[in-house]
Formats: sequence, C-alpha cells, structure tokens
Amino acid sequence: MPTMPDLQTDLTKTAKAVAGKAKDAAYVVVGAGVMGFQQAQVQRQELGKRLAEPRKSVVERIESVRSDVTGAILALDINVDQLFERVETAIERMEQTIAPLENKLPSPARDLSQQARSQAKAARAQVRSFIPASGSTPEA
Repeated sequence: MPTMPDLQTDLTKTAKAVAGKAKDAAYVVVGAGVMGFQQAQVQRQELGKRLAEPRKSVVERIESVRSDVTGAILALDINVDQLFERVETAIERMEQTIAPLENKLPSPARDLSQQARSQAKAARAQVRSFIPASGSTPEA
C-alpha cells in the first residue's frame, strides 16, 4: 500500500494531469469556437455578396429600362413636333389656296367658310394645349 506522501504525490500528479487535460480541452473548445465564428463570418460575407449581385443586376436593368423609356419619349416628342410642323405647313398651304377662292364666293358661303376656318384654328390651338412643349424631359 502506498504511503501518505506517495498518495499526495500521486494525487498531485493526477490533479496536474487532469488540469492539463482540462486546459487542453478548454483550448480546443475555444479554438473550435473561434474557427466556427470565422467560418460563420465568411459565410455571412459570401451570402452578402450573393444577395448583392441580383440586386445590382435588378438596379442595372431598371436603369436600362428607364434610359430606354426616356429615349423613346424624347423620340416620340420629336416625331410629334415634326408631325405638327407638317400639319401646320399643309394647313397654311390650304388656307393660302382657299383664301383667294373665298373672296369669289357669295356672301353666305364666304361667311360659312370663314366660320369653318376660325373653328379649325380654335381646334388646332386646343390640340396644341394638350401637347407638352418640345424639349421637355420626363423626370426620373
């Protein structure tokens, strides 16, 4: 049977060994925790990148569509302006052609013709009031 000092020595060695193993276990647990945290951080960053890419793609698509729509509106505005210029030119030519003939008409017919021209001018002015001024751009 071991003696008391030997028992204390064995207990001290055993306690030191257990403390060393506990210390090693604590280091392993802390190390695993740190590695797990780092891995979670990496996954969070990768997820952030993956989520940002579709958003960036959607934003780029929206900007592209906005640009296309703005271009189409400007082109339509130019086409409408050109159409109105052509219509105005045609109306002016027609009025220049009809004006000399109007003077040769009998008085009731002349009055009716002048009334029709004045109503046509009023209708043109009303249509022009509905069309925005050229060069205006839609707000983005």
